[in-house]
Amino acid sequence: MVEFAGKSLLAGVVLMGAAVLPAVAQAGTLTVYTALEEDEIADYVAAAKKDLPDIDLKVLRLSTGDLGARMLAEASNPQHDVIWGWAVTNMLDPRVMALVEPYAAKGSDVLPAAYKGADASWFAATGYMAAFCVNTELLKAKNLPVPTSWKDLTNPVYKGEVVMPNPVSSGTGYLQIAAILQSQGNEKGWQFLKTLDGNIAQYIKSGSKPCKSARSGEFAIGASLAFAAIKSVEEGFPLKMVIPTDGAGYELEASALMKTSKNKEDAKRFLDWTLSPKAAALYTKYKEIVTIPGAPVAKAAEEAGLPADVQKVLYPMDFAKSAAERDAILKTWQGSIGR
Repeated sequence: MVEFAGKSLLAGVVLMGAAVLPAVAQAGTLTVYTALEEDEIADYVAAAKKDLPDIDLKVLRLSTGDLGARMLAEASNPQHDVIWGWAVTNMLDPRVMALVEPYAAKGSDVLPAAYKGADASWFAATGYMAAFCVNTELLKAKNLPVPTSWKDLTNPVYKGEVVMPNPVSSGTGYLQIAAILQSQGNEKGWQFLKTLDGNIAQYIKSGSKPCKSARSGEFAIGASLAFAAIKSVEEGFPLKMVIPTDGAGYELEASALMKTSKNKEDAKRFLDWTLSPKAAALYTKYKEIVTIPGAPVAKAAEEAGLPADVQKVLYPMDFAKSAAERDAILKTWQGSIGR
């Protein structure tokens, strides 16, 4: 049996909280905490069960922030065996790192160094990146050029035409801000963000909503996720995906083994599976970044303009820096820009 915590997937796991998650896992049972989306979890787990039929997966899905709060609340008595697909910026919190056990999962040896912890404390099979969703029909009607960079978005002609995610509530919003600050430096970066703010119509809680607002014609440009742009193009909206040339920030979805797991052998087998060719093939249906070498670029992503080697267009994020400075950055943003 596979149990999910989510809206329609056996929501009782969430409603009953830790009470339904065994404090001591039985042989063959794994409790997995994740921030992946429900539809992809269902797809991945169905495939994993075919390859690991003897493992009973119990999956608790929460948003990135809520998952972190739960893990820290349970720190003295962790209830899970594995962290699966959680933002590495959050994973690198020292309080979380103290809970994980290094494990070099099968296949992690071929991952580029940027996609795993130097001490094998975590690895990331997938990730997501910033991109602009540009409504080409709306730009044409207003005689506006297609922007190619963050710098372009500060052009006064775009005033009121741009929407972004709020970095306080959105991980996508935070990675966009963090990439700008890391690429330009704090002084120039904050000045740039204040200038950009002059053109921003709204800061939206969701990372994908700016893209939906652009594709519906509510606004011309949505600073959002590449995957949201890819899906919108695939669905026939008059949208162009633009990867900013001056800083395509990104986030990795990291996985790790818990020190306190009572079923480490099966936990390791599951982590190995998440780096398997079968898993990699599934990831391309949902992710613009798949770190596993040889993973194919999905046809929809290719047609939307995602390069075969996405690493070439990503800004080299310093995730440890993003994690360490998160609270200070968000406090400064709220005090000087937030609205």
